[in-house]
Amino acid sequence: MSYLHWSSDLDTGIEVIDKQHRRIVDYLNELNSANSSGDLEATNHVLNELVDYTITHFAFEEELQERAGYPFLKAHKRVHEIFTKRVAEFQKRASVGENVAPELLSMLKIWLVNHIKGDDADYVQSVKKNLGLESSRDNTGGWLGSALKKFFG
Repeated sequence: MSYLHWSSDLDTGIEVIDKQHRRIVDYLNELNSANSSGDLEATNHVLNELVDYTITHFAFEEELQERAGYPFLKAHKRVHEIFTKRVAEFQKRASVGENVAPELLSMLKIWLVNHIKGDDADYVQSVKKNLGLESSRDNTGGWLGSALKKFFG
């Protein structure tokens, strides 16, 4: 698999979300490198970090949507749940020694881009309008700072 490069068409315009999405892309590229090295232990380590970070990102994103009164929060949560179950199956296979990285990377690359451009793009206006978040004016004080600490430590 080739590396996934961030492009401006993946920007949501909400700085805090874009930073998290870029970190997920970094993890995908780390997973690709670990897999290319042939080190299954390193590959599984990065896989687990990627999954942990992504689940935390989902929870953060859902809280943001909830605070914004996003009307399709339930549907968005469902998309996250289905994805999380799919990835858990990959983790289960990896835990018994199977190298799932090539298949997982292929799926993740397509899913992530489609999710950001589709599902995530749908909530941006609601969040910006109701929470006053703009890309250059994100304020990490107040509730946003608290939420970041709560989810990302």
